[in-house]
Amino acid sequence: MAPTASNQASNPPAKNPPAKKTSAPEKKYKCQFCNRAFSRSEHRSRHERSHTKERPFKCLKCRSTFVRRDLLLRHDRTVHAKDGGIPLVAEGRRRGGPGVQKSSPAPAPSKPSITIDPATLEQIEASSDGMVDLETAAMLMTDFQHKAAAAATGQVNDRAESDRSFSPGRGSLLEPSAAYLSGNATLPQMPWDTLVSPADMKHHIMGPAFVGQDNGSDLRQLPNVLDRGDHLAPSLHSLVSSLPMSGNSTPNALSPFPSMTGPVSPVNYRRSPGPSQALTLPKAPQIANDMERNMVVERIRNADSLGALPETFQLPSTAALNRYLTTYFNLYHHHLPFLHQESFKPTMTSPPLLLAVLSIGALYTFEREHAFMLHVGSKMLVNQFLQHKENFDSRKCPLWSMQSTLLNMIFESWSGDPKGLEWTCSIKSLLANMVAGNRYQLKVRTEAREGRQPTREEWIEDESCRRTYYAVYIFFGMLTLTFNHTPAMSFDEFDNLELPSSESMWNLDVTDDEAWRLSLSSATTLTVREAHDCLFQGEQTRYSAFATRVLINALFLQVWNHKRTFEALQDVVTEYKLRLALETWESSLEVCEPETIVVPLSTPQNGHPLIFNSMAVYRNTRARLEVDLKSIQEALRYHSSYEVAAAMTVAREKVKRSGEMNKVIQSCFECIEIAAVQGINWVAKTSATNWSVEHPLCGLDLMVILSLWLYRLEHDEEPASEAELAIYNKVRNLFDDDAVDAFGKLSSTVARVWGNILDGVVVWGITKLMGESFKLHAQALIGYEDSLRVAKDQPIHPMPTKTLASVGTAY
Repeated sequence: MAPTASNQASNPPAKNPPAKKTSAPEKKYKCQFCNRAFSRSEHRSRHERSHTKERPFKCLKCRSTFVRRDLLLRHDRTVHAKDGGIPLVAEGRRRGGPGVQKSSPAPAPSKPSITIDPATLEQIEASSDGMVDLETAAMLMTDFQHKAAAAATGQVNDRAESDRSFSPGRGSLLEPSAAYLSGNATLPQMPWDTLVSPADMKHHIMGPAFVGQDNGSDLRQLPNVLDRGDHLAPSLHSLVSSLPMSGNSTPNALSPFPSMTGPVSPVNYRRSPGPSQALTLPKAPQIANDMERNMVVERIRNADSLGALPETFQLPSTAALNRYLTTYFNLYHHHLPFLHQESFKPTMTSPPLLLAVLSIGALYTFEREHAFMLHVGSKMLVNQFLQHKENFDSRKCPLWSMQSTLLNMIFESWSGDPKGLEWTCSIKSLLANMVAGNRYQLKVRTEAREGRQPTREEWIEDESCRRTYYAVYIFFGMLTLTFNHTPAMSFDEFDNLELPSSESMWNLDVTDDEAWRLSLSSATTLTVREAHDCLFQGEQTRYSAFATRVLINALFLQVWNHKRTFEALQDVVTEYKLRLALETWESSLEVCEPETIVVPLSTPQNGHPLIFNSMAVYRNTRARLEVDLKSIQEALRYHSSYEVAAAMTVAREKVKRSGEMNKVIQSCFECIEIAAVQGINWVAKTSATNWSVEHPLCGLDLMVILSLWLYRLEHDEEPASEAELAIYNKVRNLFDDDAVDAFGKLSSTVARVWGNILDGVVVWGITKLMGESFKLHAQALIGYEDSLRVAKDQPIHPMPTKTLASVGTAY
């Protein structure tokens, strides 16, 4: 604070003030929780909040809370000020000190300047007491890195203007016109758009030689006309162009990091033909030329009969559209294959569905601006259709409306933004009604055939419907698993419905009608009820990889329901049956229908990616039988990493030590062992694009349980049993001695490593939230004092593993 006028008059400043006071001020304010001391009481109060988890500074515009006022100011400036609201003012500016109000116009710099917000510096200078804590240092470093990256690409001063062009957090895109868009038209701030700058991502992945090859223009140069293509060259164009346009048997052909290739299992060799007999996936749908792109533009215009799409909406260029189609069908589609790839024609597909597919494809190429723009366009077109459909009837909803809505809900739910999740919850019943109505129409069509075998076109239509129903069922199951939401659909919805076919059958290219009928007659047909009953009777059953994913989703929801009943503790019979069904499900993988289709995705085990995803849900379901972490799942709904981390630490009493718990810990160990065997750094950089989002979602419970169980072994007075020591040592052997020693405890090391894996490369924003939560959880496990020592002595990096050196040389 500047000296007052009276002080200046009575004590004129000397020209050469003596430097007598060199000693630090006395630190007489001691923390009541630890041995730290401070010279000012407000500094002690701020520090004590790290123990009490108090967050007294509340944002009046949303639910967010903060430990310090400067963090609230930064939140308001970066989140709400862009929406046109009145920004909060820092304390220094409120006081109106002469140092704060000084302003001298300066000429524009010759090159972009990189500055840290003065308001933030004022707050720090006023209360730093000669030292900066971890949160403040992290905030400054993050701010500096973001602005440095933006300055390197010449976008520091252009960012605000380019954001206004079609950023989904502001402008006309956010003005809902009907119920489908109620609550939140889209994700307001693109919460993960600054996690890795485009220049940094390219440099990190492909090396400095490739960085100079980006010939893109900034977003302000995009034309505001729908039928003109954009000329935005994204940061990863050269990377994505290396992806194959169709499936092939080359190991890691689809790895987005070609220089870091790893184990791949393109064909399921379990009871399957040899590689020479493997079927090749059809090529990813493409737009042949600008003429076809113009056809798509015209179809979008016709669908937008009310002119609701803003003027700033524009369809990307043909090359960009083909990139998005390639990444969707090669990277995302295999994890939820409800679209028929061969018959998906961009020029004939319904515009809302096409835009929804393109939006997810754009996410996987890290072109997030286009991803959000296309996503908003899809939502608006679906909204127009639903709101202006005369005599709305769920039975008359076309399949594309259900598929578009599903993809839009997926986009919003895993975005990392709480408003997106709230929008998803607001229309869950709408999607469930669409499924019910469409399923009734499928039943009517099937009965009308009177036992006649369907033609290939009829079968594709029916199978598309069935796969879409199951995709919705699986997605709702993941909402329950992640956020503890009550399931929006019951298992009885699909009682007599056939399970989905094999992927080989789904992608079969047969032009001969007789050969097709022979393939259809030889295919295994089983209803959901029949397969489900076999699981509870302990009978191994043969079904497809997609059916495997459907059935483990059903078992998970049954376990979830069982644990929510009042009789769960006494109902040992039901729990025994559920354990038997889970064991039967796992053993049935041995007789699963062989998939001869080539899926060029890097997965650590033999089999289709659907099998890999199913195993993640299976491990989570087994853990749910022993440990209920619903407090963490409910905290996740509000997307605050501090609240999630606090819930993780409080859940310590939920994790017991017993023989049955050892089996759960074994599943937890298998989860992190997969990453360790592959190489933790490699997994952190590739799993986001090669593995499904189900893996981090399912792994959350497992890693919390593992870290808390290790913490109990490290701190309980009761000595560890022989079985517990064996598991502890298996986990310990995954890490180098230096890694564990640097972070104090094995429990904290596991949490921090998992956090580094989750936010290594971000496609879905929810993984960034979980990564930050695990890092905060790791700090809590070793204590605040230890975390300060570690941060001071050694920078935080992803942990090496003992297998990393050997694995890395093979890649």
